[in-house]
Amino acid sequence: MKFLLTAINAKYIHSNLAVYSLRAAALAAAPASDKHEPFSVELAEFTINHRTEEILRDIFLRKPDVLLFSCYIWNIVYVRELAENCKKIMPEVPVWLGGPEVSYDAEKFLRENPAADGILCGEGEETFRLLAECYAAGQADTEHLAEIPGLVFREPVESAARLIRVNTPAPLPDLSALPFPYGELAEFENRIIYYESSRGCPFSCSYCLSSIEKSVRFRDIEKVCRELQFFLDRRVPQVKFVDRTFNCRKSHAMAVWSYILEHDNGITNFHFEIEAELLDEEELALLERMRPGLVQLEIGVQSANRETLKAVRRSTDLERLRRVVERIRDGKNIHQHLDLIAGLPFEDYESFGHSFDQVFALKPEQLQLGFLKVLKGAPMYEDARKYGIAYRSQPPYEVLFTPWLPFSDILRLKMIEEMVEIYYNSHQFGMTLGQLIPRFSSAFAFFEQLALYYERNQEGQKSSRVRKYELLLGFASEHFPEDEDRYRELLTIDYYLRERAKARPSFAPDPDPYKKTLREIRQRAPKQVHVEALSRENAAVLFGEQDLIYLIFDYEKRNPLTGDACLSVWREEGAG
Repeated sequence: MKFLLTAINAKYIHSNLAVYSLRAAALAAAPASDKHEPFSVELAEFTINHRTEEILRDIFLRKPDVLLFSCYIWNIVYVRELAENCKKIMPEVPVWLGGPEVSYDAEKFLRENPAADGILCGEGEETFRLLAECYAAGQADTEHLAEIPGLVFREPVESAARLIRVNTPAPLPDLSALPFPYGELAEFENRIIYYESSRGCPFSCSYCLSSIEKSVRFRDIEKVCRELQFFLDRRVPQVKFVDRTFNCRKSHAMAVWSYILEHDNGITNFHFEIEAELLDEEELALLERMRPGLVQLEIGVQSANRETLKAVRRSTDLERLRRVVERIRDGKNIHQHLDLIAGLPFEDYESFGHSFDQVFALKPEQLQLGFLKVLKGAPMYEDARKYGIAYRSQPPYEVLFTPWLPFSDILRLKMIEEMVEIYYNSHQFGMTLGQLIPRFSSAFAFFEQLALYYERNQEGQKSSRVRKYELLLGFASEHFPEDEDRYRELLTIDYYLRERAKARPSFAPDPDPYKKTLREIRQRAPKQVHVEALSRENAAVLFGEQDLIYLIFDYEKRNPLTGDACLSVWREEGAG
C-alpha cells in the first residue's frame, strides 16, 4: 500500500518539513505484523509555479492508494483544484488534507470541499501514523477511523449522507520522541533545509497562529546537537530553524549556538527567528564570536507605534531592541532580517512611515515590509471585526484597508515594498543608496519618491538588471541633475561589486581617459578582478582620499553577509 504525501511549496528553494516529519513518524513505527499490509510513504514536492496539469499527471502516474496534501495559505487554491480533479480520475483513492490552512474549522472546510475525505488537524505525526496503520490493516471504516484522535472525516460509505465525524483533538506529542525527519539529502541540493527544535510560543501576538498555544515544548538538546551534526557533516548551505521564538529559553539557545560555533564547518549557515529584547550579555557575547555568515537572525519589530503594539498584544521594549540590534550590527558578522507589518490597528500611513524610518535606521541586512494577513484561528481573526479591518476573502487573507489605512495607501505601500526589495534588500545598490538616501527628508520619503518615479517611467514592464540601475540613475538625475556624473560612478561601483560583467553597462562612465593606467593595474593584479577609476569627489566621500584613485574588485573574495566582491584601493604611486 502506497501513501503519497504531497507538498506544493511557494518556491523551488523551499522544502516542506511537515511531509518529511509525517513520513519519518509513520515509517519509524511501521507495523511488522501479518495483520497489516506492508506500506510505503512517498513524498511529492512541487511549487506553485508548476502547472496544475503537470502535478495532476505526476500524482496519477505514482499510483497512490491514499493521497494526502499539506495545506497552507500559499497553496490551498491549488490543493482544492487538485483534490477535485484527483477524485475524478482516481475516485477509489481517499484524499486527506492537513496543515494550518485546514485545521481550523475543518468540518466547515469538508462541507465546502466534497472531494476531500478527511482532515488531519493540528500536529499530525501520531495521527498520520495511526491513519496509515488503519488503512494498512484494511480497517479504514467509520468505527476504526473514529478512534484516531485529531481526525475530522466523512464516513467512508457509499451513500448520499456521508456524515462528517469530528474526533477528539490529538494530544501534543513529545518532541524528543519524534524521529529525525531527514535521511539522504540529495534531493535538497540548492534548497533550504528546515528544522525545528521547539514548538509553540510564549507570546500572544494576535496576528500569529502560534499565539493559540501558550506553552513551548523543546526537543532534547542532545538529539538536537546530533541532528545538527548530520547537516554539518554533509556541508549543507543553510539550515533554517522554524522555531517561533528560538531564544525563549536561554539555556536551549546557548546550547545550540555554542554547538554550531564549536563545530562550524565554514560553510553551513543557520537561520533563527528570535526575540531581540530577550538577549542578554552572555548571549550577545557568544553571538559576537560567530564566523561571519554562520548565523542569521530574523527579528519581528512589526511596528514602532506603541498603541499598535499594545493592540496586537506585543510588549516590545523598543529601546532595548534598538540597543541589541545595534550591538549585533556592530559585530559585522551576523545577517539581521527585521520585519514590519502594514495594516495593523491604529497605524496610519504617516505612523507606518515613522516605524519604517526607525527600523531602517538600524541598518539591517534586510528589511521585510509585509502586510497583515488575517489567518483563520489567530486572535486577529476576531479582532478584525472589532477594529473594522477588511481583508481578502481568499488566501492569503491579506489586509485591504483599515480605519487608519485606506486601500489607496495600501497600494502606495505595495510600491514602496517593491522598491525596498529591488534596491535595498538585494544589496546591489549599497554605495549609491548610502549617498542618495541622506539627501531626502527620510528613508521612507526616498522610497516613496522612488516608487512614484517608477510608476511614471516603468509602464508596468519587468526591469532587467541593467534597467534597474538606469532607472535609479534617472531618478537621482531628476532630483540632483548637477550630480549625475557622480551617481554614474556610484552605480558602476555597485554594479561591479556584485559580479564581473562581460559587457560594460550603458550608464557607466567612459573609461578611455584612464585606459593606460587600467591596463597596467590589470597586468599586475590576479585574473579574477575588475578595475574602475574613481573621481576625486567620490574618492574623498567614500574613502577619504584627496586624489583620483582606482578600485580593484576581487571576485575570489566576497563579503559573507552581502556577497559583494572584496574592494581595495590602488593609487598612482602604488597599491593601497
